[in-house]
Amino acid sequence: MVKKEKSAQNTAAAAEPVAVGATPINDLRACLEEIKAYKGVIGYILRNSASAVIDLKDSTKLIDYAVLSSSALDASEEFSKLFNLGKVKNIVVEGKDVKKLSMTIDENRISVFMEKNADCEKILRRLRALERN
Repeated sequence: MVKKEKSAQNTAAAAEPVAVGATPINDLRACLEEIKAYKGVIGYILRNSASAVIDLKDSTKLIDYAVLSSSALDASEEFSKLFNLGKVKNIVVEGKDVKKLSMTIDENRISVFMEKNADCEKILRRLRALERN
């Protein structure tokens, strides 16, 4: 009976999907949790084709931030195609009080929302450390 339990555990561990050549989602989430603690960061949205994680300090603006995130990334890709700019590495949208940094790592689309005076470069350097070339 003990052998069956042990083999069932081994089977379950082997059945988990392994991302080959891609940044594991857990690494991205851990990085974003670290970034969320930075001064001036409001929250983040992480999404891919299978799931989305949204962590914002103000949940009443959840839909607004989600629409902004998706629209800005889509628009940057369209501009890139229109003007033959190549692959978009990141995009920063700055408003009156808030700015947003968006980028894609592997198939994961990331948007970090922050106050206007937050250090966007520090966040960008931290996220780029996860990219695989």
